[in-house]
Amino acid sequence: MLNTEALAAELGRLLLARGQSVTTAESCTGGLIAGAITDIAGSSNWFNRGFITYSNSAKVDMLDVPPAFIQGLGAVSEPVVAAMVQGAMAAASAEWGIAVSGVAGPGGGSADKPVGTVWFGLGTPAGIVTERCVFDGDRAAVRHQTVAHGLDRLVQLIKETR
Repeated sequence: MLNTEALAAELGRLLLARGQSVTTAESCTGGLIAGAITDIAGSSNWFNRGFITYSNSAKVDMLDVPPAFIQGLGAVSEPVVAAMVQGAMAAASAEWGIAVSGVAGPGGGSADKPVGTVWFGLGTPAGIVTERCVFDGDRAAVRHQTVAHGLDRLVQLIKETR
């Protein structure tokens, strides 16, 4: 299993070396990604703010997610996380960002979006990368895997952007 503390520390080292920052926009994780980041001493040098947008109205109000995206495909969808990360990056003036929206369980799943489904929106200086994962386990396991995977993907993307 990926070590979130080590990943967050590496994220910080990479961003500090570039003089850049990251922001978060979280739904299913309820601030756990921002929590992992702020567990790192000195993270205020590369993390200004994050957004917990658990409800659909919060996504619309705080991150300018178009209501039609949520109404058309639901909150756990590619267009919604792309809009979430874009809105968060604009509000935080951050070069990097991560947004997550998913079905952590135990209920709420469907045939199209089973429990464990999480959409990631990863904002980079070059644009937005999205991906869908389906994690196993209970609610806590899904949320932990979401945090670890999101931090790991951000680190990978930063390393690929030289």
